[in-house]
Amino acid sequence: MSDVSIPDSLSADAAMLYAFTIQQGQAGQRADRMLADAIGTLSRSRVKTLIETGYLTCNGSPRRDPSFTLREGMTLELHLPPPEPARPQAESIPLDILFEDRDLIVLNKPAGLVVHPAPGNETGTLVNALLGHCGPDFEGIGGEKRPGIVHRLDKDTSGVMVVAKTPLAHEALSEAFATRTMERAYLALAWGILPPAGEFEGAIGRDKRDRKRMAVVIQGGKQALTRYKTKETFHNAVSLVECRLATGRTHQIRVHLSHNGHPLLGDPVYLRRIPAAARKLPVTLRDEALDFPRQALHAATLGFTHPRTREMLHFTAPLPEDFQALMGSLKA
Repeated sequence: MSDVSIPDSLSADAAMLYAFTIQQGQAGQRADRMLADAIGTLSRSRVKTLIETGYLTCNGSPRRDPSFTLREGMTLELHLPPPEPARPQAESIPLDILFEDRDLIVLNKPAGLVVHPAPGNETGTLVNALLGHCGPDFEGIGGEKRPGIVHRLDKDTSGVMVVAKTPLAHEALSEAFATRTMERAYLALAWGILPPAGEFEGAIGRDKRDRKRMAVVIQGGKQALTRYKTKETFHNAVSLVECRLATGRTHQIRVHLSHNGHPLLGDPVYLRRIPAAARKLPVTLRDEALDFPRQALHAATLGFTHPRTREMLHFTAPLPEDFQALMGSLKA
């Protein structure tokens, strides 16, 4: 084992020092790999960046090569600088939190809440709310006091999402999304009647005619696969569909369904004209369905392995009130 010196009482705003004496069993390893494994809460990429920017000393001298080979008896000191204040400002915004521990937060995002600050939406976002919720002791990601957004929901899509609070969680959850080991199921109301089950496959990229839209493209896109099951149908005009993502492309469900003739109710981007299926609804119900103010899409379930405890976690977010009200009208 290494001789390790890690302060116990530093606040989240303080610098931290990790000191190691290399033992026989650690000789021959790369410096960045050994440090990441020994510290346990920093990703290897984060350790590599710290070394390259001059925060590591070996036997008292700076070392900027993350791959140098360790020898028995070397003394390493990795200085972890205090996290920089997050550029977005912390705000007191209520959150519907389903689960929280030191590593992550699982929440039910309401429709209308933007995830990331951006020009035109620099305040009032989920990131602002999370900074306000976590407070000054927030560890942060990548040397900055910010939450780790590992997946996003569109502004007007509601439902369950997970946010990392520590580098350990951010790296593990990002890997889970990249390798498609995270369970995700969405509920959507789509125009028309879909088969009982099936899948939509097609590469997704920017629409050449409208850069604000995505589209199924022949060249230049990223492969995408959406599997679905039809849960219920209404008036031979609308389908309640459960969609599961094998990939995670921008607007994937919305693009695949609209491309195949089943745009989502209320979709302001991919529903450009009154669908033929709307004529099958009674007039008052037709108006209610056509006037639904957002895409009828809800992230219903999310399942993943906890990055620290390795426990399998599963969460469900109930349908929001506007979605439930529209469903009730369709069933009546």
